[in-house]
Amino acid sequence: MAKAKSRKAFVCNDCGSESSKWQGQCPDCKAWNTLVEINLGSTAPHLATTASRSGFAGALSEVQLLADVDVGQTPRFSSGIEEFDRVLGGGFVPGSAVLLGGNPGAGKSTVLLQVLCHIAQAMPALYVSGEESLQQIASRAQRLGLPTHQLKMLAETSAESVVAIAEREKPGIIVIDSIQVMYMSGIDSAPGGVSQVRESAAFLTRFAKQSNTVLLIVGHVTKDNSLAGPMTLSHIIDTQLMLGNSDDSRYRIMRATKNRFGQVNELGIFAMTERGLKEVRNPSAIFLNRHDKKVSGSIINVLWEGTRPLLVELQALVVESQLGNPRRVTVGLDQNRLAMLLAVLNRHGGIFTSDQDVFVNVVGGVRISETSADLPVILAILSSLRDRPINQQLFAFGEVGLSGEIRPVANGQERIQEAAKHGFKQAIVPKANLPREPIEGIQLFGVTSLSEALDRIQDCEP
Repeated sequence: MAKAKSRKAFVCNDCGSESSKWQGQCPDCKAWNTLVEINLGSTAPHLATTASRSGFAGALSEVQLLADVDVGQTPRFSSGIEEFDRVLGGGFVPGSAVLLGGNPGAGKSTVLLQVLCHIAQAMPALYVSGEESLQQIASRAQRLGLPTHQLKMLAETSAESVVAIAEREKPGIIVIDSIQVMYMSGIDSAPGGVSQVRESAAFLTRFAKQSNTVLLIVGHVTKDNSLAGPMTLSHIIDTQLMLGNSDDSRYRIMRATKNRFGQVNELGIFAMTERGLKEVRNPSAIFLNRHDKKVSGSIINVLWEGTRPLLVELQALVVESQLGNPRRVTVGLDQNRLAMLLAVLNRHGGIFTSDQDVFVNVVGGVRISETSADLPVILAILSSLRDRPINQQLFAFGEVGLSGEIRPVANGQERIQEAAKHGFKQAIVPKANLPREPIEGIQLFGVTSLSEALDRIQDCEP
């Protein structure tokens, strides 16, 4: 039999696009020096042979009319951790592929071990480790006090071997820890390379979908907290979760950055204890720090994270600049957004900060991506600039437009009700977000412009 010709391609590490020749810049995402050569000569035939040998090559699919597709409720089963289920969108969906990334030591392996030990009591579960020995995992499980008598373990790095064993054991859920150490024979690349990660993930995901098995994949992150490996990895899987540390090392924040079965940007909060990761049922409490004495530059904002409100503290510090070019530094907030808000404050509020260094921080390590923080950021900056503390019983939210108008944000009434539960008595919010019926115990100030909000904050000073 004639040997197949070797075919090579160049794959972008950032977006996963392929090119027939090497280029300094990716033609799709425009990133520089991201194209890596991979050998495709024996990959496709090998995968076809392996799929046939493994028994899940599958027959031809049937064509259906969209109107005839059954849209019944998606079946799910619980992970045993309520916050984990919330981020997933209600639990695991059979046949789905979930990618969990995070910094070293964030608790990825710990939380997945907890989940599988719980699920193994109700269905077959398989934990595949390619980085740690089975003795290390057993020692951790014993330290955490987990039930281990039903969980099956496997130390393996070959994707073909994992699939072969999974076909024999027929687990309902599989953990791959981690995808960066998995490899497939016949691919001219070391484990962790672009082609190995892509083909291993695609091979395992295809098996999971055709066998209706939940696949949980652990992924490493780079120094800039992005997932290591090709961007194609994010397109292959159904749900992508990121587990990160907060400013307080006791807490972990899990966020869904992609979810085909639930809300994107849903947030789950965990506390690291001697017994592993424990869910935090009232996450707003850990981000609120009531000061013993009055301080300037601090205000409470109510974010909307996924399907629930979240109260966080915003801090601003404004000091006279010693440089010719004043600094604009943000932690947890878009720096360009801060520059825009300072320009609006200058034009429509008459407050000049061109000779001041401005620092803005979101307490607790939360990253704000929505516009509801515009108004509280401006109020915190004004408080620090004038050294006038804001009433600790006050919170604010609202989007600020370039013409100085205060625009409403989504789920305004739910935000107000969440703040009222935590004992806040006053609020400055967009007028369009005022509830139709007054909320007992809280005084609401509806504003439509920045100048009106600046006047209101004077009336709310402690």
